[in-house]
Amino acid sequence: METGGKAKKGAGGRRGGEKKKAVSRSVKAGLQFPVGRIARYLKKGRYAQRVGTGAPVYLAAVMEYLAAEVLELAGNAARDNKKNRIIPRHVLLAIRNDEELGKLLAGVTIASGGVLPNINPVLLPKKTDKGTKEPKSPSKAGKSPSKAA
Repeated sequence: METGGKAKKGAGGRRGGEKKKAVSRSVKAGLQFPVGRIARYLKKGRYAQRVGTGAPVYLAAVMEYLAAEVLELAGNAARDNKKNRIIPRHVLLAIRNDEELGKLLAGVTIASGGVLPNINPVLLPKKTDKGTKEPKSPSKAGKSPSKAA
């Protein structure tokens, strides 16, 4: 007795029947970062009069990618230091040792991160050749017989 699809359209079709389970925009986009919250922040921050539907999805995807990249490199730095937990030092080492992330976060200070280990070559002790060590030893050898005599 149903007349095509018209009976289901509009408010009349929605009142009766089963309700669909809500699916978040993050799940639709296949992201972990919250698309709805980012959309709310974009609107509330008044960055523009209007915010398109794709903008928070794109921004969430970019933020998720950057977070995953930093966390992967920081995890590698933690493993190199034989640690199971990522600390700010590992994040700093990850960022500063990566060329692109280092450029992106050049002006950023990471609290409790420290600095990259770096010693200016001028401050290092000069390497001595074998030829320079040998003249010293005969002179010492020459002095010891004179003391004995």
